[in-house]
Amino acid sequence: MERLDKLIANSGTLSRKEVQKLIKNGAVKVNGIITKDRGFCVDPDNVSVTVNGEEFLLRKYVYIMLNKPEGVVSAARDDKEKTVIDLVPQEYKKKNLFPAGRLDRNTTGFVLITDDGDFAHNILSPKNHVEKTYEARLAESITEPALQKISEGITLGDGTECLPAKLKVLEDGENPLVEVKICEGKYHQIKRMFAAAGNAVIELKRVKIGDLPLDENLRAGECKILSQDEVKLIRDIK
Repeated sequence: MERLDKLIANSGTLSRKEVQKLIKNGAVKVNGIITKDRGFCVDPDNVSVTVNGEEFLLRKYVYIMLNKPEGVVSAARDDKEKTVIDLVPQEYKKKNLFPAGRLDRNTTGFVLITDDGDFAHNILSPKNHVEKTYEARLAESITEPALQKISEGITLGDGTECLPAKLKVLEDGENPLVEVKICEGKYHQIKRMFAAAGNAVIELKRVKIGDLPLDENLRAGECKILSQDEVKLIRDIK
C-alpha cells in the first residue's frame, strides 16, 4: 500500500504539492469515489484512479523499452545532444527517468529506461550475470583464434580484463555478423574486444537484455511501456 499523493506525483509530471491541492479540491477519485485525504493509501496494482475526470495510470516504477537510433546519447540530460530521454513520449514521462546502462552514440537497439535504481543496479552488476545480447557487424572476416580469445575473456589494449563472452557467427563472409553476449558493460567494451582481437566493429546493435528481446515492431526512436511479465524476463537472475 502506498500514499495516493505520492503515487500520483511519482507517476507523472505533477509535483507532490500540486497533487495535494488537486486532492483537497476534490479532483481525484478512487474507484469512482472522491477522496480528499491526501494520506489515503491504495494498492497501485488494484485500484482505479481518475484525476479531473481522466483515468490516471498509477505506477510505482516505470520500465520502458526504447529502440535507440544512431546519433542519440544514452543520458538523462545533455545540453548539446539529443538524449534517449528526449525520445520518451510525454504520456510515458515520469520524474527521474534514466537509461539503465549506456549504449555508445552510434550503437543502436534496446535501451531500458526506468526510475527504479535498485532494479537497474541489479541487472547491470556483472555478479548477477544478466546477459546483454548484441549483434556486431565486423570489418573483416573473423578467425577461430580471435573468437576463442574473446570467448575466454580477452585483455584489452590498456590491460583491462574482460569476463568471458558468448559468441555465435550469424553471417559469415568478408563482413560477418556476430552475436555477442556479455554480462558487464565496460566503456566501448565490444568494440574494444574485437579491436584487441585484430578486428573492428562497423555496426553494433543491442537486441536483448536478459531473456527479453527488442520488440521487432518498434521502429528506430520508438518505445513502449513494459508489462510486469516482460520486466521479469529481464530481471530473473540466473
